[in-house]
Amino acid sequence: MRTYSPKPGDITREWHVIDAEDAILGRMATEIATLLRGKHKPIYAPHMDTGDHVIVVNASKLAMSAKKAHDKMYYRHSGYPGGLTEARLETMIVTNPERVVRLAVRRMLPKNRLGRQMLKKLRVYGGPTHDHQAQQPTTRQLPARSYAAPQR
Repeated sequence: MRTYSPKPGDITREWHVIDAEDAILGRMATEIATLLRGKHKPIYAPHMDTGDHVIVVNASKLAMSAKKAHDKMYYRHSGYPGGLTEARLETMIVTNPERVVRLAVRRMLPKNRLGRQMLKKLRVYGGPTHDHQAQQPTTRQLPARSYAAPQR
């Protein structure tokens, strides 16, 4: 059996809106990464970008436990000696919630040119509105959880 490789004309890109209110960051990022890679489509090929565009709204209203908010750290380095900067999740979610979601999704995508190309199809907004009404996005529900959401 021959390996199927989709042609550029076979790829149709849809737009999805995901509401991040009371969503768990890792579970939501997994769903977003699946949509960006195109693994939900029958024409998926690991060497091609067959994924859809994803819009995330209400990124500042993620659900997380108090321990996770306090203990999870984000690091970045300037490249100079002593240039390590660290920030807690509780401060990042207040100052830059879009970065929190983008980093979680980026770490689930391939670490190469293909992954960077896929990440360009992700738009994250901290509030409930977005600027992509002209693309007629469809609302995508996250898989239901079987337990109660943690208190903020």
